[in-house]
Amino acid sequence: MDHLLSLIIFFPLFAGILGFIVDKNSIKAYGIAIATVEFLLSLALWFNYNPAGANFQFVEYFPLISTYGINYHIGIDGISLFLIVLSTFMTMISLIALNIEKDIKNLVVTILVLEMTMVGVFSALDVIVFYLFWELSLVPMLYIIGAWGGKLRVYASIKFFLYTFAGSLLMLLGILYLANYFHQVTGIWTFSITDWQLLVIPYGMQIWLFLAFFIGFAIKVPMFPFHTWLPYAHGQAPTIGSVILAAVLLKMGTYGFVRFSLPLFPDASVYFTPFIATLAIIMIVYTAMVAFAQKDMKQVIAYSSISHMGVIVLGTFALNAEGITGSVFFMLSHGVVSGALFMLVGVIYDRRHTKLMSEFGGLAHIMPKYATIFGIMMMASVGLPLTMGFVGEFLSLIGFYKVSPIMTAFAGTGIILGAIYMLNLFRESFFGKSKSEENSKLKDLNTKELMALIPLVLVVLWLGVYPKPVLTPIDNSVKKMLTLMKLKAQTPQARERLLVVKKVKEAK
Repeated sequence: MDHLLSLIIFFPLFAGILGFIVDKNSIKAYGIAIATVEFLLSLALWFNYNPAGANFQFVEYFPLISTYGINYHIGIDGISLFLIVLSTFMTMISLIALNIEKDIKNLVVTILVLEMTMVGVFSALDVIVFYLFWELSLVPMLYIIGAWGGKLRVYASIKFFLYTFAGSLLMLLGILYLANYFHQVTGIWTFSITDWQLLVIPYGMQIWLFLAFFIGFAIKVPMFPFHTWLPYAHGQAPTIGSVILAAVLLKMGTYGFVRFSLPLFPDASVYFTPFIATLAIIMIVYTAMVAFAQKDMKQVIAYSSISHMGVIVLGTFALNAEGITGSVFFMLSHGVVSGALFMLVGVIYDRRHTKLMSEFGGLAHIMPKYATIFGIMMMASVGLPLTMGFVGEFLSLIGFYKVSPIMTAFAGTGIILGAIYMLNLFRESFFGKSKSEENSKLKDLNTKELMALIPLVLVVLWLGVYPKPVLTPIDNSVKKMLTLMKLKAQTPQARERLLVVKKVKEAK
């Protein structure tokens, strides 16, 4: 187990390179096999993880550029563990559902390389290593959208790349400045996040550094008003691109808030909470209303995805155990549910070559299996109790309720709006009379599609009924991070906010 985490990171890369010599007719089976092995390795990581421990586990370390303290330093805690499992699981599922014949060898290789970068982002404890994986993840997704996307694929891929790359450059400036400051204070060059977290940064410096990191992460989420690249990316990306983008890549931004922004800049995090919460509520409500106005099924789910990411951001900046634990769990549930919904839209698009709701109707009678699974995922999306979507959303809102009941009430309207636009989509597409004769010829889900979708249904129901195996490790790591933030807090406002949980417990 000493190098299990490195194996999980680099196995898809080496397998992807070998994929170039695999026969075209066998490349999809090869990709599924590699992704399955990768998923099983991530399960081994989970089974050997100590859920009671809050420290980083499976840590590996060796120098890369010793002069400047750049090292290959990786490890996981309860927060990153399940994001790695999510990455490997959704990659495997998306390859099983893959239904593209054009240049399939290059597509499968690209997906495997992308998987390497995703796992690397969630494993890196050296900030330069993190940044390298972060930037490398842009290249495969740029290629996926640009080579296999729709008519506006070039515009969508370039917009995606420019937005995210510009934000990353600002984050890089913050990284270099913070490393230089650490060197000035201690005389040591290091980019290790575990070292940086022990440094008490002056309040004024925290404000500017927080903003540098915030812009990079906010664009990735994407937060309002940086969200305009996402509907284009989803609208033009092939199904497999939309699934991975929604399921995993967006979570890099919210993960960055939890891993870097909160523990490094606790005072700045408290200072900016009202501003960020306002943006998050705008995300939740505004994009929910935009989703209702859409006629394209995929665009409804794309804007829905932004709305739900707003709840994750809100829970993260609740700055208490309930909110942050809920937001991390909601990252997982949003990944599974939104990935499944994009996959389901891809299924109907492959059959009809249209995603307009006005072209369907009566699908519940024509494709009952498809309608059943779509209905389950729709209910999980709107936060129905006993589904995975409810747990994270409920905890995130409960966490922020302790901060501001009024703002939480506004955010809660997103649940109502979400039910409105998702039920409207379901009614328009699945009930009533069929709006086209072509619909009567549609075939229900085949074996390959059921193999991809049924595991997602089982996960949504299992973790909706019994989320404890996932919540406990996350909560332990979150509480350790909050303890660190409390110790580092300098301003009275930060001390007051970060001790609110302790006061509630004492009152009880």
